[in-house]
Amino acid sequence: MTVRAMRERLPVLAVCLVLLAAGAAVWGGWSWYAAAHDGAADLARSRDRALAAGEQAVQNLNTLDHAALAPGLDLWEQSTTGDLHSQLVQGRAEFEKQVKQAQSVTTARVLDGAVTELDQAAGQAAVLIAVRITVRTGQEQPVTKDSRMLGRLTRTGEGWKLSALGQAPMGTTASTAPSAGQ
Repeated sequence: MTVRAMRERLPVLAVCLVLLAAGAAVWGGWSWYAAAHDGAADLARSRDRALAAGEQAVQNLNTLDHAALAPGLDLWEQSTTGDLHSQLVQGRAEFEKQVKQAQSVTTARVLDGAVTELDQAAGQAAVLIAVRITVRTGQEQPVTKDSRMLGRLTRTGEGWKLSALGQAPMGTTASTAPSAGQ
């Protein structure tokens, strides 16, 4: 190929490279826009917020010091909504009396957690939280227990709050079904 032939093809090659670069820029921009406006990203953010709120609320409801009872119980109430909140408010006076009498200090540390259900439209979520709870009563040695908690969350104007909380089953029991030989 001669120098003259290469000079004649150079503008065509330059135009092709410009078009290729423009195409790559358009594709990259569209990909970025699609990812930024994807419903999956919004769902992931909502799931992460629910999980963080659930973990914090479970920790709050498993942490209480008899020497700082009022702030601890206030935190319980701030972490809850619905029937769970009502139960805590209604039973507060009796519970305060029991905790003061026992002189208990309970601390909790979240080990792990997961969102098991999420309905963004309804503002409802379910979480499974593994927590290590340490209880010290009076001068006795502390007792530590690992527990799995199932929680229901409701989205409020203040964010996600626990609306129900209970123990998750641990392990399985032996089958009571008859064996094939019976």
